[in-house]
Amino acid sequence: MKPLPQLPEVIEEHRDLHWHREGASRVETPLGAEGFIEQVGFAGCLTDARWPGPSLYVAVCGRRDAIMPRRVQKDPESSLTWQLKDALVERGNVYYAKLARGKTMFLAPRMIPHFHAVWGRQQSGTTRRLSVNARAILRALRREWELGSADLRGEAGITNRRLFNRALDELQAAMIVIPSQVVYQPRLTYIWTLGVSRFPELLSRSIARRSALREIARCFLAGAGMTIPGDLARFTGLSRQEAGRSNRELLADGFATTPRTGVYRLADTEETPAHD
Repeated sequence: MKPLPQLPEVIEEHRDLHWHREGASRVETPLGAEGFIEQVGFAGCLTDARWPGPSLYVAVCGRRDAIMPRRVQKDPESSLTWQLKDALVERGNVYYAKLARGKTMFLAPRMIPHFHAVWGRQQSGTTRRLSVNARAILRALRREWELGSADLRGEAGITNRRLFNRALDELQAAMIVIPSQVVYQPRLTYIWTLGVSRFPELLSRSIARRSALREIARCFLAGAGMTIPGDLARFTGLSRQEAGRSNRELLADGFATTPRTGVYRLADTEETPAHD
């Protein structure tokens, strides 16, 4: 993975503050993790400093240069991040799933309708556009409402684990199915449920796609302070075209400035030229 381009120090300090990359604001508890996610709007789980966006793991580390170690099993910071993820899944106050391009992400409640407007599948078109295996899983969950992975595979009649996981990823990316609990005994398994079981009002709210894209870009820039070409698309899974158009709309709104082509900067940050 390529290192990120060097940013002005004022932007790095902005990210330190907003993304909890300082020891004093380090995230250590489920309540603190929920507050962090609410502040940033959306965040990765185990992404590190090589990714251009907020991360629970980086916030747990409390430093801007946090890199995920190769042996995560014995690393206390990645272990705490994993424990907090499990707690947040069970508490159900923030949205967690594997979203666009297979990225696991947390969403603050205020951002759920915007992400759903871009990636969610409406009920009227769900069965027509999903794969056969995804439809089988969906039927099983609509009957039982909540099932562990092994039971869900059996109810859906999918014997191949790889195909089952692919169908689950499809349903998560469509913002239909979410994990509701992680169980470790007698063996590790996820409990799955429908997203509407936890967020019925937020997942039914109607928002125009273009407005949703602009709000996602606004939320990202507010925390990042500055985005360079590809940042927003890479972190969220948006297309480069949609990300660029949304950033240009922030420019038109006066929320952003552009020190050079493709670079967007939060309007109220100090004007310091960007450099690569």
